[in-house]
Amino acid sequence: MRKELIRGSIAVVVFTVLLGLVYPLVMTGLSQVVFPGNAGGSLIHRNGRVIGSTLLGQAWQKPVLDAAGKPKTDADGNPVTAPDPRYFQPRPSATGYSASVTYFANRGPDQAATAALTRRHLEAYLALEKPYDPGLTPARVPVDAATFSASGVDPDISKANAAIQARRIAAVRHLPLARVSRLIAANTDGRGIGIFGEPGVNVTTLNHALDRGAR
Repeated sequence: MRKELIRGSIAVVVFTVLLGLVYPLVMTGLSQVVFPGNAGGSLIHRNGRVIGSTLLGQAWQKPVLDAAGKPKTDADGNPVTAPDPRYFQPRPSATGYSASVTYFANRGPDQAATAALTRRHLEAYLALEKPYDPGLTPARVPVDAATFSASGVDPDISKANAAIQARRIAAVRHLPLARVSRLIAANTDGRGIGIFGEPGVNVTTLNHALDRGAR
């Protein structure tokens, strides 16, 4: 019995060191050499400071002002915001695109609460986009425009969603629609290794490209 306990203890120590220390350090070192950008979080820098990550979505909002021009707050004292029409909007998020947490809305597809929430998202999307696309109907709205992603921080939207929003961006920023469409194409990710998933438009990189005046 004593020998078995000693052997077991040695095995625990050895594999803890190998798998808990050596392996992570080796993989971290290799990733920093082979994929330094990805290993570092795919960070976006501007003027020497980090302003985001290509892997994470952001909330492109602006403060809602009262009649006196001051930012409104809710009952808890939190600022009230609305989608900024100058930017492409990501899909709805259960996290509010917080950089410190990821989760999804734990609701089933048959729940009445899910239908009601999806309906509110759809109505908000139409309210934002229809002034720039009068022919837009609920049937034309892509599913990702009214539903949560699994992580709550997904930066991608569908190409159909981006194409609808492009009309608003072109009008608000006074840009040719063709130029906005080129930016969408430049910030569209293909399928994973060419076969998995669907192409997606990275809203984070797309909006930063808009602010840089990229063509």
